[in-house]
Amino acid sequence: MSKALEASRTKVDTVPSDDPDVARLRTLAESRVAIEAVTPEINGGRFAVKRVAGEPLTVTADVFCDGHDKIDAALVYGAVDGELHEVPLSFVVNDRWTGTLSFAEPGAHRFSIIAWRDLYATWRDEAKKKRDAGVLTDLELTEARHLVEMAEKSGRGSDDEQYALAELAEKLDGLRAAGDADAQYFLMQAPETIALLHATGVRTNLTRYADVPVWVDRERAAFSAWYELFPRSQSGDPARHGTFDDVIARLPDIAEMGFDVLYFPPIHPIGHTNRKGKNNSLKAEAGDPGSPYAIGSEEGGHLAIHPELGTFDDFHRLVEAAKGHGLEIALDIALNASPDHPWIKEHPEWFDWRPDGTIKYAENPPKKYEDIVNFHFYRDAIPSIWIAMRDMFLHWLKHGVRIFRVDNPHTKPFPFWEWVIDEVRKVDPGAIFLAEAFTRPKVMKRLAKIGYNQSYSYFTWRNAKWEFEQYLTELTQEECAEYMRPNFFVNTPDINPVFLQTSGRPGFRIRLALAATLGGNYGVYSGFELCEFEPVVAGKEEYLNSEKYEIRAFDWKREGNIRDDIAFFNRLRNSEPAMRDFRNLAFYTFWNDNVLWYGKRTPDLSSFLLFAVTLDPFNPQGGQFEVPLWEFGLPDGGSIKVDDLVAERSFTWQGKVQHWWFNPQECPYAVFRISRS
Repeated sequence: MSKALEASRTKVDTVPSDDPDVARLRTLAESRVAIEAVTPEINGGRFAVKRVAGEPLTVTADVFCDGHDKIDAALVYGAVDGELHEVPLSFVVNDRWTGTLSFAEPGAHRFSIIAWRDLYATWRDEAKKKRDAGVLTDLELTEARHLVEMAEKSGRGSDDEQYALAELAEKLDGLRAAGDADAQYFLMQAPETIALLHATGVRTNLTRYADVPVWVDRERAAFSAWYELFPRSQSGDPARHGTFDDVIARLPDIAEMGFDVLYFPPIHPIGHTNRKGKNNSLKAEAGDPGSPYAIGSEEGGHLAIHPELGTFDDFHRLVEAAKGHGLEIALDIALNASPDHPWIKEHPEWFDWRPDGTIKYAENPPKKYEDIVNFHFYRDAIPSIWIAMRDMFLHWLKHGVRIFRVDNPHTKPFPFWEWVIDEVRKVDPGAIFLAEAFTRPKVMKRLAKIGYNQSYSYFTWRNAKWEFEQYLTELTQEECAEYMRPNFFVNTPDINPVFLQTSGRPGFRIRLALAATLGGNYGVYSGFELCEFEPVVAGKEEYLNSEKYEIRAFDWKREGNIRDDIAFFNRLRNSEPAMRDFRNLAFYTFWNDNVLWYGKRTPDLSSFLLFAVTLDPFNPQGGQFEVPLWEFGLPDGGSIKVDDLVAERSFTWQGKVQHWWFNPQECPYAVFRISRS
């Protein structure tokens, strides 16, 4: 205990005003209201909650105080270093309060909770009790007049509200002079007085919770449909390397299917040393183009374009042409290098070297990646490589790219990503980063926390009904829903799912329906629309004649394609407001483990969609299911209007239990829009 506090026991006025213990005492004494268990809050505020512009953010917290006085609470929020706004919190139950806010613009924001003892609300409650008991005295009315006087001195409220306070005080004084106690009481309990003093009254023992960071994205970070292609395979002739102009020629075809993100694997110069041949062979033949992930040659590295694709002027024309078709370009950023990358000579400290002086390849036994070497991010490489990588992202940002799919980010340092993403966002808050990290759950989630806007997920390997329900419940209902946005890719150049190798055309339609309706973000790798599935070896998740190692040519509208299915789901996603929210997913009961039955809806139920997808691509499946009449407040025997969006017909379901049957060869999914009859 300080000497000043010891002295204060006998003589209070001897305590120095600058005594730190006294300052702490006063601060602690003033923060009298408890604010606890705030949600959402990620790692105690270490990481940001995520929303898109205009998307509601509902905050809940425990708010309470000692004693029996009434309290009130509010959310304060706004851009970091910007003007703060306020919305009231509402009491729920058991000291739990809630409120909803939203942010208008992308960027760094924050919210906090303030709470205070509401002396006026306490007075109203106590005065009513006393009047009802017939014991209200002049003293209570004098206290009410003092509350108005305090409000006049509070500095809160507009000029008009301050004028209204003066009028209120004058009326109270007049009624007091006339001895009309009832009139004074009713004036202090009037709705307009309650509103006025709520806006202007003193907030006694005002307590504020620490700021909770919120990162606000543009909508495409949470709602997007990706189409991946290799630009070099767009010429229509495997003997001719494709160009950006060939991609431009394909834009109408891609837009026709309804995609909004066009994603390219790396488009940089490809190295020659240890270049891979067809089907990942360790020796390339003459003319083999090599893997685009072996970045760098005498023609440049991560800041350059592979010459056979075109020039930067050609790339700019592609970016603008894509915009004209409603498409954004996404680039794959792979932070690895060919042994021929110029940076190896310019910055040897950025790489790992063996004791014999040779460079260390990106080995991953039994896989061989000797056409690739890894960067090193610490030792003598810091800070120069961090700055160079930041400048590389900014370089592509200047060339019109705002979306980056990052290859294997989990093999690079978390602090690097946190720093570099923040640096890019300072230039463009609308930049989007997708983490290609098929890794351990906690690592995947950490990448999302430190800034990645979208994340690859385990969707690709979920096949059983219970797996989907369990995994999607985690992604949409648990804490990770506040910061992690999965992107459900149905396939990738690296992943040829076993399910698609054996399920035929129905299997492709099933996986499309699931990805497009379960996910806010989803993607397909070109060839999926043609039901391409041939593996290099049966059961191995690699494509035969993979485009990673050779140039291919396709008939993009050949018989048996599922382009119409893709277009249907992308139209649905863009026309139905319920589809734009990932977290509104609800699973319902279908008494067949081979059928997934789920719904999405807007809060006002104006857009309410139900999906039934058979998980069996071979056999007819069906059964009884529950129609969620309760969501509309209808009884089990109620009726609901149904629009069958696949068959384009309407009818009515009468009663909660209905029946549906699938023949996967005809159509493995059903989509219904329901509304009140």
